Amino acid sequence: MENHDEFQSPLSGRYASKDMRALWGQQRKFSTWRRLWLVLAEEQQKLGLAITDEQIRQMADHLDDIDYVAAEAYEKKFRHDVMAHIHAFGDVAPAAKPIIHLGGTSQYVNDNTDILLMRDGLEILLGYLANVVDALGKFAVQWNEQPCLGFTHFQAAQLTTVGKRATLWCNEFVMDLHELEYRKANLEFRSVKGTTGTQASFMTLFGGDHEKVIALERGVARRFGFEKISPVTGQTYSRKVDAQVTLSLAGVGASAHKFCNDVRLLAGLKEIDEPFETQQVGSSAMPYKRNPMRCERATGLARYLMDVAVSPLHTAAEQWFERTLDDSSNKRLAMPECFLLTDAILQIVLNVSRGLVVYPGGINARVMSELPFMAVEEILMAAVTAGGDRQDLHERLRQHAIAAGEQVKVQGKSNDFITRVQADAAFAGLNVEALLEASRFVGRAPQQVDEFVASHVEPIRRRYAHKLGAGSELRV
Repeated sequence: MENHDEFQSPLSGRYASKDMRALWGQQRKFSTWRRLWLVLAEEQQKLGLAITDEQIRQMADHLDDIDYVAAEAYEKKFRHDVMAHIHAFGDVAPAAKPIIHLGGTSQYVNDNTDILLMRDGLEILLGYLANVVDALGKFAVQWNEQPCLGFTHFQAAQLTTVGKRATLWCNEFVMDLHELEYRKANLEFRSVKGTTGTQASFMTLFGGDHEKVIALERGVARRFGFEKISPVTGQTYSRKVDAQVTLSLAGVGASAHKFCNDVRLLAGLKEIDEPFETQQVGSSAMPYKRNPMRCERATGLARYLMDVAVSPLHTAAEQWFERTLDDSSNKRLAMPECFLLTDAILQIVLNVSRGLVVYPGGINARVMSELPFMAVEEILMAAVTAGGDRQDLHERLRQHAIAAGEQVKVQGKSNDFITRVQADAAFAGLNVEALLEASRFVGRAPQQVDEFVASHVEPIRRRYAHKLGAGSELRV
């Protein structure tokens, strides 16, 4: 039941998915600690330490049944969360109590758990990203040949197509997907490093046998699916790892922010809308409003993500020698929040990408309001080819353009440039209407869409085929 008397993060109660909330929840964290202790004991037993099968069995039987009341009482007593959970684990596995955490340091469970959570979190996000790329790729192909007005500086520029514009959005998410794949593939497990990273405690346990300590380190890492291990550490793995991951997540936020801002602008231009349910209310005061609330929410969350994602970089810079504890409190907030934020943002982006509503009539009207000016060169070349004087024709077109511009900007009337040209005897005989076919002005945009989808979207579809079609959890 939700506690309405105390603050709860909107990331948990409102925005992030159940899977991502569970990943960064206490149960996942502390049950992973117990699995790390179990694997450590099992690998130590294999290498000859006096650890019994009964000790292993008792630990294995109590990986998930965590007594949080007991753990809280122990933490109040010891003022140390790892020691609290060691004792709570020992209560249900009494035979194993003497060897739980043998040779370990707090960062054996803390750091390795965080690496595991980041790996699984990146996997969840990659699934969302693949679906976003797939959705925008389909949208780009669907609207491949629909001419629309392109903007630079939010001023009318040359024509493009709705599909080509969508590839700009899609490509940034493709870049994000590759970046997150790289981060996931290159995560290094901390494994067993000891209190200051020297493995001194394990050297003592194994009587100075370097090979056994190395075997223990590799064995524990492999049990959790890692071949790559941090080559050196202090008490912790380098906090630059956290910063590299969160800054990659911030990149997703930037892509989402740009995409959602574009949709918001297009909604204002009445060319494209985000999905809007039949019973949805746009404004409590203005019943006609159809606000782009999904995209507005995503841009707000993206701004917060990009801000929070920098915090681990400061943490990395602040670490003294082998480690200081000022990383812990910051890390408890920054790492889960960055993942939860990215999760929430991608759910919105996926929902919007799959439900974009296009208004060809509005798009065509805006194209035709600007196309006459863009067609000037085509008209000039056609008139010269028909025998006209290039300099005279150029001046006539310039005067017509100025007059038509005044009609639009000063008098608020429609663009009558073409009417003026058609009424000018110097352009008699030209089929001006044919020169205004919008598809003549989009360059290779349709072909670029096909090429982009084939070379960049299709490989992702093949690689993530098992994850395509997943839904998004938008609760409000």
